[in-house]
Amino acid sequence: MKDPRSIIKLPVITEKSTEARENGWYVFSVDRRCNKKEIQDSVEKIFGVKVDKVRTLVLPGKRVKRFGRVVGKKSAVKKAYVKLREGEINLFEGV
Repeated sequence: MKDPRSIIKLPVITEKSTEARENGWYVFSVDRRCNKKEIQDSVEKIFGVKVDKVRTLVLPGKRVKRFGRVVGKKSAVKKAYVKLREGEINLFEGV
């Protein structure tokens, strides 16, 4: 198995993910090659909680324009929505 910290890259903190957290869903940016079971095991090991469901989605990369010209491309991102069975994840420790 891969290192759990290489699967879970970082939490996604946006307005939409904050609303989802109020309903018990936590959003993470994850490695594109991992599957739902690996995400579940990683969240359980890192945060010490029990996971109920995992939903994933891949956002495709987009072209970046500056002054009307295409300059580059943003990378594709895989997000994981994680619903906990028990426990809570504190994303703002020490803030």
